[in-house]
Amino acid sequence: MQPQVRAIIAASAHAFVTGKKVAGLYDHTAGRHLRIAAEARGEHLQGYDGDHDVRFGGTLPELRAADASVHMQIEGATANGFDRGSAGHFTANVTERLVQLYDHAHGAWFAFEVQIA
Repeated sequence: MQPQVRAIIAASAHAFVTGKKVAGLYDHTAGRHLRIAAEARGEHLQGYDGDHDVRFGGTLPELRAADASVHMQIEGATANGFDRGSAGHFTANVTERLVQLYDHAHGAWFAFEVQIA
């Protein structure tokens, strides 16, 4: 899946699991800060990727962005789902300040440190 989709998934998963507003992410793989925000209220999400000028959101289990469509289910502190754009599955483990996302298509883990609003 595309790096920007991984970031959207990470921000969304963190907002859903913790109930806190995401004000930014640090992508450890890319070694840079991402201007991305997300807020969840119940099963509804709204977000904005400032690096790509893209709004994203929706109601679980379906989230949409300009070029992405993601199916996501939350189970405790874990989000599982499917990115329709890349036809790839993902698993995201969420803690207070970190999201570890496993991209099954790439067979690799990606870590995002979360800035809370």
